Amino acid sequence: MNNVDAIAHILKKEGVEWLACFPLNFLIEEDTRAGVVFLKACSNAGIRPVVFRQERAGVQAAAGYSIMNAGRTPGVFCMQSGPGSENAYGGVAHAWSDGIPILLLPCGPPAETMQVPYGYWAAKGFGDITKSAETVVHPGTVPAVMRRAFAALRSGRPGPVMVEMPMGMQRQDYPGDIENEWTSPRPAVPRPSASDVKDAVGALLNAKTPVIWAGQGVLFSEATDELTEFAELTQVPVITSLPGKSAINENHPLALGSGGLTHSRMLWDRLQESDVVFAIGSSLTSIFTNTPIPADKFIIQGTIDPVDLGRDRPVDIPLLGDAKLTLRDMIDEVKGRVGEAGRPVDTALQERIAQDRAAWLSEFTDLLTSDSEPINPYRLVWDLEQTLDHDNSVITHDAGNPRDQLSPFYRATTPRSYIGWGKSTHLGYGLGVMLGAKVACPDRFCVHLMGDAAFGMAGLDIETAVRNEIPITTVLMNNGIMGGYDAYFPESMERDGVGKLSGDYAKIAEGMGATGISVSKAAEFVPAVREAQRLNAEGETVLLQVYTQQEKRMSNFSGPPV
Repeated sequence: MNNVDAIAHILKKEGVEWLACFPLNFLIEEDTRAGVVFLKACSNAGIRPVVFRQERAGVQAAAGYSIMNAGRTPGVFCMQSGPGSENAYGGVAHAWSDGIPILLLPCGPPAETMQVPYGYWAAKGFGDITKSAETVVHPGTVPAVMRRAFAALRSGRPGPVMVEMPMGMQRQDYPGDIENEWTSPRPAVPRPSASDVKDAVGALLNAKTPVIWAGQGVLFSEATDELTEFAELTQVPVITSLPGKSAINENHPLALGSGGLTHSRMLWDRLQESDVVFAIGSSLTSIFTNTPIPADKFIIQGTIDPVDLGRDRPVDIPLLGDAKLTLRDMIDEVKGRVGEAGRPVDTALQERIAQDRAAWLSEFTDLLTSDSEPINPYRLVWDLEQTLDHDNSVITHDAGNPRDQLSPFYRATTPRSYIGWGKSTHLGYGLGVMLGAKVACPDRFCVHLMGDAAFGMAGLDIETAVRNEIPITTVLMNNGIMGGYDAYFPESMERDGVGKLSGDYAKIAEGMGATGISVSKAAEFVPAVREAQRLNAEGETVLLQVYTQQEKRMSNFSGPPV
């Protein structure tokens, strides 16, 4: 067994069944300097390589896979040395920013050239955007290096981890017995102190208008049941961050929706009225895609990452621990104080939330049900909200207008039925992440919304879906405009041509082997979605090109749209 076989063997033992990649990586091919010989190390181990058209999309697919299984088995991406690693940088930076566990396995330069000026050494170059980036410097260290990598993937704040294998090291024989030497690392799962839990529960029960702010940590700790139970016991309404969207069923009478750059009116009003905000599984990062939490609130913050505690704003009660364990301890404390059944149902609060939601929706009824031509993008959002089987679908958006128009109005009903993101906002991210989601959940209808500008960044990986039989649906809103730029840079619309994009993307999709469907009338959209569902079920990838208008109105009560 050589070092490559040893790594492939470890991946298989850790539950890895596929990996996203670009050719010329040591796990799928071997660079002999005189040519390329297919090694099939992963195939021999029963791991399926999925080759992407561009490295960034492959990294994003690995992220989508990790999200859908809550990081239990991380998505893996392999890339070649030099330009392959360089081209993957943006996708890794996104995973670092959004806190998504992925394992990166780049081929490295020969050990004797790593320190040569102007070369690219991935483990060094990625040091600031990974939890750890380590180079295998001796054949006998493969198990130790991989064990440290998996320990980092499973403990603390989620994020990308890199293990680099230099050329020349790859074919060297592994000197040990990997079967008996490999020990899978157990995650370290912290929980807050009992005194901090008591203080936090006391503050919440004594508050007049508390609110829960649930982040992505609830999803990665698989604490959605605990979050719902805690909200019901205390009768405290729940806001989720955009990455935390789907942490509670948004049909629940205590659910206020997701807070992003756009949000519902009842969410905004409740946040302003609140006196105590209990953030759980959240970094409380102050970035433009988050709904801002007013400065005068009493903050309880539960997070697994000590760096997040009080990072952007003062925190009154810190709870350092895993979201699931934190909520379980808080549930026990609440029951000890008010009884096993918790507080009586606050019918007045729940009725107000329902009434406020209905009033807010009425403000957008004209857009959500519009029959205009070109089609209003809110009509697409509303039709998807009314048409999809939410429990058996996975949906995401792209950056910009698709994100800001979809997230307030589409209700997530089960964990990870909606993949929200936005700390880093790469155009084209939705396509890659949905490919990974489909690999993780092949029986679900996987659909993402993107604009024509985003297609220019990532659209060719629709061919990856076709070639690898990963049938997803892309809803492409073709309005010929880089949406949002006209709000702040109107001169660019004419001068720089950002208001004059062109393309028939259904034809492009057809040219790559997918099914392209064009929709120009609002009444045609739902039948087209039904057809896409049928075709996906038969293994066909679909692009729905919808001719839309530019819509500037946003559900944003904290400031102007982007």
